[in-house]
Amino acid sequence: MRYSPLLTDLYELTMLAGYLDQGMQEHRAVFDLFFRTPPFNGSYAVFAGLENALCYLEELRFNEEELSYLDGLKIFRPAFLSYLETFRFRGSVTAPAEGSVVFSREPLLTVEGSLAEAQFVETALLNIINFQTLVATKGARITLAAAGGTVLEFGLRRAQGPDGGLSEARAAYIGGVRSTSNVMAGKCYGIPVRGTHAHSWIMAFPDELTAFRHYAGTFPDSCILLIDTYDTLKSGLPNALTVARELKAKGHDLVGVRIDSGDLAYLSRQVRAAFDAAGFPGVKIVGSNELDEYVIESIRSEGGKIDIYGVGTRLATCAGEGGGALGGVYKLVRIGEEPKLKLTSDLSKATLPDRKKVLRAVAPDGSYIQDVITLKDEELQPGALVFDPANPLQHIRLPANARLVEVRSQVMHEGVRCAPSPTLDDCADRAARELTLLPQGCHRLVNPHLYKVSMSQGLNTLRLKLMSRIQNRYAAGEADGDTA
Repeated sequence: MRYSPLLTDLYELTMLAGYLDQGMQEHRAVFDLFFRTPPFNGSYAVFAGLENALCYLEELRFNEEELSYLDGLKIFRPAFLSYLETFRFRGSVTAPAEGSVVFSREPLLTVEGSLAEAQFVETALLNIINFQTLVATKGARITLAAAGGTVLEFGLRRAQGPDGGLSEARAAYIGGVRSTSNVMAGKCYGIPVRGTHAHSWIMAFPDELTAFRHYAGTFPDSCILLIDTYDTLKSGLPNALTVARELKAKGHDLVGVRIDSGDLAYLSRQVRAAFDAAGFPGVKIVGSNELDEYVIESIRSEGGKIDIYGVGTRLATCAGEGGGALGGVYKLVRIGEEPKLKLTSDLSKATLPDRKKVLRAVAPDGSYIQDVITLKDEELQPGALVFDPANPLQHIRLPANARLVEVRSQVMHEGVRCAPSPTLDDCADRAARELTLLPQGCHRLVNPHLYKVSMSQGLNTLRLKLMSRIQNRYAAGEADGDTA
């Protein structure tokens, strides 16, 4: 799928025109994409969207129709439109692998290239990475809450438009939701497609049993019956048992039943007991109806017997406290040979300047201890002193027995990918593996353990130096929002 270069905010174009007018377009620049707060009041995020982001960068070019539209705005000079005819992304990108667990403040993408190209791609990269990382994180939280139960994604009808529905299914898969009702996502990404039928199927027939029999006749080896159209226990359950017996007599098995309303913990217990007593322990119970990680955890804690959780609206829209959007930002950290810092009166919003790398301190058993952001060429050893980015007066030492592993690698050089893309299964497997390595308490839905991200002494020293330069340049209070 091609992303049009017009998928951008107007100010990216006006700044690009301004840089060209000032002769600054070829200045070398470095930008970091990162988020300040973990989504859903949690401890971590699952990185997703990199494949789509790299596709966008590879294919970035203006066609005649797009240039004609910009010309019609009567904003830009002919020289600028001529410049756009050959505009391409020829820079480099450093990023974690998709499916990696990532944390607040540390750079996810670092984009380096000419000021023109590195600045222009801001909006599209944020659009792609913010949404897919948010969904992958929600998918991971839901999958972890299911505790081994299967999760089915069917949020297309509530997703943010057709492309949002595709991106959502892809990102949810990376987070652990490995099936979807979205047939287009199945075709595009190879995700297994699953589904049952709607209440309207039941209502289209004279009675529920007739509807069940016809559906089973059409799909004798993949039949899942929706049993709550009229009354789950008094109508749907006994009729489903009848059809299960009829299928068995013909050499087939009823795959499952779905409950889409009511007290899912109580109803699933009753349905499980009835099928087990009737000799059908293999019939799966699918639960749906506004599920999310909190509801699923509640169902399990109350002894619910659901095997498959159908999650739609609250996954597709990332609903819930602390959800709705990932607050990823894209900030200039170096131009030419000069490190850059954005400084506000709120120290927690001050950026981390210059080119950087992200190191992960790993315990001898392979579990993750904390991450450290360092300057790109800085050497860091276990036992080193590291500092809190929000409060540099707070510092600790890394464990002496920790192993330091670089989290990111260069994925694009001079506009060309550095390696073939991993499969979607590779990304999902990575997420599942890395989530198990987080410190105890990071998965907790309420008041989770907050994974620590620190900065090195070299980065802290540079940051303080740039802050002091700004504060000395202006009177107290006038430096808010300034950069150095």
